[in-house]
Amino acid sequence: MSDIELSINGKSVRRAVEDHQLLVSFLREDLGLTGTHVGCDTTQCGACVVSVDGDTVKSCTMLAVQAHGKAVTTIEGVSNGVTLHAVQDAFHRHHALQCGYCTAGLVITAIDLIEREGSRLTRETVAHALKGNLCRCTGYQNIITAILDAAGCLSAPEQVA
Repeated sequence: MSDIELSINGKSVRRAVEDHQLLVSFLREDLGLTGTHVGCDTTQCGACVVSVDGDTVKSCTMLAVQAHGKAVTTIEGVSNGVTLHAVQDAFHRHHALQCGYCTAGLVITAIDLIEREGSRLTRETVAHALKGNLCRCTGYQNIITAILDAAGCLSAPEQVA
């Protein structure tokens, strides 16, 4: 067992954890933050993506003890109360989600991408950046459109079927 202290969605958390406990299970089971999903246990799907000190991380490959002293942001921490984050709002408006299982990881990835690339984003750069996030429902077109919209990269609003 190890004692860890970290910031989760802006709140200080101190807990004792098993040394082998994954960050994703710490978030879901110990803290009840179930927006982060486990989709594959092999780092392939991206459903477990969270932000750790501003970098996207697949939380199924990081131990909770490795997050000691760090700031972790999950999907529960990106909105401002009832006001959605711009990426969440764009996902809603462009119908960029269906079952929702992958959405948390996609939103966290998109926020990081927009913060890094801003208005330089293109459909191609977004598609490339999403290679680590699998969605089995949408076909990605609406996801890419939503990310471009949230980044302010759409020249005109696109109509979605």
